[in-house]
Amino acid sequence: MARWTPFPHAGDYRFDVASVKNLWSQLHFGDAEPCPHDAAVLQAWALYHNGEFEQAAAAGLGAGGPGITVANKATAIYANYLEPKERTRLDLFMQAAERAQAQAAQEPANANAWYWHAYALGRYSQGISVGKALAQGLGGKVKNALETAIALSPRHADARIALGTFHAEVIDKVGALIGGMTYGAKKDTSLQLFQEALRIHPGSAIGMIEYANALVMLEGEPKMQQATQLYEQAAACEPRDARERLDVEMARVELEAD
Repeated sequence: MARWTPFPHAGDYRFDVASVKNLWSQLHFGDAEPCPHDAAVLQAWALYHNGEFEQAAAAGLGAGGPGITVANKATAIYANYLEPKERTRLDLFMQAAERAQAQAAQEPANANAWYWHAYALGRYSQGISVGKALAQGLGGKVKNALETAIALSPRHADARIALGTFHAEVIDKVGALIGGMTYGAKKDTSLQLFQEALRIHPGSAIGMIEYANALVMLEGEPKMQQATQLYEQAAACEPRDARERLDVEMARVELEAD
C-alpha cells in the first residue's frame, strides 16, 4: 500500500514518552483510554499525538496488546481526515474495524476495542452511504458496539458523540418513525448524548462539530444559529495534539465556506 499522506503540520507537536505520560488525562479525556505501562505503547501514542499516524499504527501493531488500540485509532483518524483516495479510505476503515472486532473478542471488557470497531465501521458506513449500510445490517453493529463501550466506560465522551451521530444520521436518512421502529434511533436520545458528552469533555471540538451537524439534521433551519455558534466555539479551541488540530481546522474551513 502507498505511503500515507503526512500530517500537514509535521513538527508542530513534539510529544515523547514522558510528556505523553504526564499529559495523559488531558490527551485522553475523550476516549478514557487507561494509561499504558509499556514504554513501546507509550512511544506509539507519542507518534500518534505528533501526527505521525502511519508510524504510530506500525508501532502500535509491533507493540501488540494495548498497542492495537493505538494502531486502530491512528488508522481510523488518518483515514477520516487525511487519506485522499476513497477506496483506500474505506479499506483502512475496514482494517481498523476488523482489528478492533478481534480485539473486543479477546478483551470483551476493553471499551475502546468496541469503540474503535464502531467508529471505523461507522465511517465506512458513511463512505458507502448510510442507507446502504443500514440495508447491510451495519447500523445495528455500530449501535451495539457504542452502547457496549459506554456501558464499560461510563465517562467515554467520544462514544457518546458517535452514538449521538448514529441516531441523528439514521433519522435524517429514513425518518423518525422508521428510524425509531427499525433501528431504535431517537431524536431526544441523540441530543441527550451530545449534551452528556460535552458535559464530560467541554473542550471537545469534534463534539461541538458533530452536535452542530446533528442539530441541523434533526431540527433544520431553526437550529442553524446554534449550529453556527457551536462551529465557532470549535474553531476557537486550542488544539493539544495533531488530531485536535485537524478538528479545529475542519471547523474553521466550514465557517469560511459559509
